[in-house]
Amino acid sequence: MIGCGNLQEIFTKIKLNKVAVRSVKIRYGPQGRTPFTPDIVGARLPDNWKNLALEKYDRTADPEEHLDAFVAQVSMYTDDDAIMCKVFPTSLKGPTLNWFTIPPGSVDLFTALSSRFVIQFATSRPHQLTSIALVNIFQEKKEPLRTFMERFGKMTLSIRNLDPAVAMHHLTTALRPGPFVNSLCKKPPWDLDDLRQKATKYMQMEELAEFRSQNRPDLFLAKKEGDKEPPRSRPRDIPDREKNNRGPRYMQYTPLNTSKAKVLEQALATEVLAVPRRAMTPPHADKTKTCEFH
Repeated sequence: MIGCGNLQEIFTKIKLNKVAVRSVKIRYGPQGRTPFTPDIVGARLPDNWKNLALEKYDRTADPEEHLDAFVAQVSMYTDDDAIMCKVFPTSLKGPTLNWFTIPPGSVDLFTALSSRFVIQFATSRPHQLTSIALVNIFQEKKEPLRTFMERFGKMTLSIRNLDPAVAMHHLTTALRPGPFVNSLCKKPPWDLDDLRQKATKYMQMEELAEFRSQNRPDLFLAKKEGDKEPPRSRPRDIPDREKNNRGPRYMQYTPLNTSKAKVLEQALATEVLAVPRRAMTPPHADKTKTCEFH
């Protein structure tokens, strides 16, 4: 005997098959004419088939993105080419269904169907970036590593068919000089995934240092002050009292056999000493009391 649950499942599958066939027959030409071959029209959905949780295409988005999403969901149930062709019209809505005005029975492969779909709605595709756009990306002076990696990753996702080696080259050259770049120079990453794993470790180190500096500013300030060398005293900083208390350089000197004026005159003549500059004569001074050196 067939239980009520099994009967309900059978009716659901029959209904889904009828919906898929009806969506093709009614919408794409009079008298049930379709662009698909009889093999595609007669293809039956798998037993585990469920309605796709996919937003229907209305020509306002990228057709290739819609194709990627469609293939990803259908692949969970089947990879049969005929079923993919048969179900694809159910992922469209509105005026986009009218693009099936092609000769009946002319579509026999999903690759041909998807190619025609992309060509038909090529104008709906946004401007495509290339790897040249990565040349203008650089890590700012105070930009955290996590913020830069997210910004760079977002840019790479908008570039279709980007070579991972090209992306890794631009990423390493766009990083700000620092410990992370030094580590990459010492031990280059194997690929882009390896580089991201290395970057994750330095992100955590960077964020931990930032957390400590915000919660313990006194600790970092004391450390910076401790790193400073104490100022060195210079000879000219010696107080005048200490200079005046210094005694004679020698304990005993040779007695002079002539006057100090004669000794000074001889020293100036032999250029042992330089001629001192004349001092300014103060006002109201007695000009009769002068010498050769004043």
